[in-house]
Amino acid sequence: MLSLRGVSKSYEGRAVLQAIDLDAEAGKTTVLIGPSGCGKSTLLRLMIGLVAPDTGTVRFEDREVRPATAPALRLRMGYVIQDGGLFPHLTAGENVLLMASYLGWDPARRAARLTELAELTQFPADGLDRYPVQLSGGQRQRVGLMRALALDPHLLLLDEPLGALDPMIRSDLQADLRRICRALGKTVVLVTHDLGEADYLGDRIVLMREGRIVQQGSAADLVAHPADVFVTRFVNAQRGPLGGGSGVSGVSGGSGGSGGSAGDRT
Repeated sequence: MLSLRGVSKSYEGRAVLQAIDLDAEAGKTTVLIGPSGCGKSTLLRLMIGLVAPDTGTVRFEDREVRPATAPALRLRMGYVIQDGGLFPHLTAGENVLLMASYLGWDPARRAARLTELAELTQFPADGLDRYPVQLSGGQRQRVGLMRALALDPHLLLLDEPLGALDPMIRSDLQADLRRICRALGKTVVLVTHDLGEADYLGDRIVLMREGRIVQQGSAADLVAHPADVFVTRFVNAQRGPLGGGSGVSGVSGGSGGSGGSAGDRT
């Protein structure tokens, strides 16, 4: 589905990624995790072709992602950037259907897809005519997810989609995101800082540091079989709010959501 080999990237002489080899398994969620500045978001931008690697190759569905091929390949990728990235002058519905409109979908097809996505993400129908400023933070994130899913992509790239939300709204959205990804069977690459969220949403966790992959596996693997001292320090830094151990159930974040109880679907 998605394969990176020997990928590196530098900016102004500073190495951001160093000879990365990574595969995202079809139908599974791969989570990129690590401290700020470790290269997670840059890796996501390389996958979708927004930037080109200095060395190495990125291949998506047996085609290399290059400047010449990236525009067509992006039609089979959905991308949610940090803070949603909604256009403020468009309504929620117009944001969702932006690419569908650009590609010339007829009005009936667009309307049917919008209804389907609102039901899938449990977004209130009366919110589709509102502008982003009139929506809650959780609602804006749902609009961003709907926009990424609008063309029914094969690959979904999520760059810290829940990072700026308060804990209760975040828990609701974690539960909904996991439900949606599992129901659709999408291949997902998710970026987060939160090991609990990574454990809850991901099939495989990729821990990064200073542009390199330090360890891959489950959260339990990172806890029980750390590859080096950094892995242990990273896990220990994510203890739960009650001061519990640093095991999977003790880290903060995505220990599971209730599926959402907020009246406006946050």
